[in-house]
Amino acid sequence: MGELYALGAAIVWAWAVILLQRSGESAGPFALNLFRIGVSLPLLILTTLLAGIPLLRPAPLSDYLILLASGVIGIAISDTLFHRSLNMVGAGISAIVGTAYSPTVVLMAFLLIGERVGAADLVGMGLILCGILLSTSLRPPRERTRLELIEGILLGVLSIATLAFAIVIAKPVLDRSPVLWAASVRQSGCIVALLLSTLFLRRTREAYRFFRPSPAWRFMLPAAVLGSYLSLMLWIAGMKYTLASLAAILNQTSTIFILLLAVIFLREPLSRRKLLAAGLAIGGVLLITLT
Repeated sequence: MGELYALGAAIVWAWAVILLQRSGESAGPFALNLFRIGVSLPLLILTTLLAGIPLLRPAPLSDYLILLASGVIGIAISDTLFHRSLNMVGAGISAIVGTAYSPTVVLMAFLLIGERVGAADLVGMGLILCGILLSTSLRPPRERTRLELIEGILLGVLSIATLAFAIVIAKPVLDRSPVLWAASVRQSGCIVALLLSTLFLRRTREAYRFFRPSPAWRFMLPAAVLGSYLSLMLWIAGMKYTLASLAAILNQTSTIFILLLAVIFLREPLSRRKLLAAGLAIGGVLLITLT
């Protein structure tokens, strides 16, 4: 069953990305991120309590602080950058950029906690970098310039870098904590940071209007549930019930699903160059994951 959960996480996330791109037509990156967490956090807290896990566990204060900081960096900042990047480059190119997650985590783990980096990891990183660089030569989405395409890709890479950093600094805490509890604390840190931001940045206060029912909910609500809650639950189940390496490979198939769904529902072109970029990137991920 673990393999099905991991594959399900990839499929659900792919659908979420398509819906998030459509949501970006109505809501800005900050507003969309605030809405996502505002919807998913209550669901995550409820799931944690139903699983019999108390929200206030007898854990060291340092564990709470690390998870809260991880949520601010890895969700509040990273996901806002992700939404901006997605709006600029489209779902297909965003999926290719997303393959940078595996090598970035490997690199961050090497720099921050001393994990070993092997030759296969370096080759895999090189393949992924080639795929991302190749994606900069693709045709920009409608109403976007080449410069905006490159800017969007760089924002996507920065989003991945902040996400990887946040995961690596939290890894020691995650290793000794229930995943549902850790996820709840991380999202709590994110929502606090986003709400505090609205006190100081005038334009961000407009984000609250999206919590009132509106036509924008057609895409925003399912995107929030699928992207920030259901895909997370399936990801956790996949990691729990099968080998982590196999789950990681199946999770990465989201790149393929996003490319296909973007062609079908967003009418994004699927050129040979885009397929080559995706193939290089996915090959690099497999090389890193399987060794």
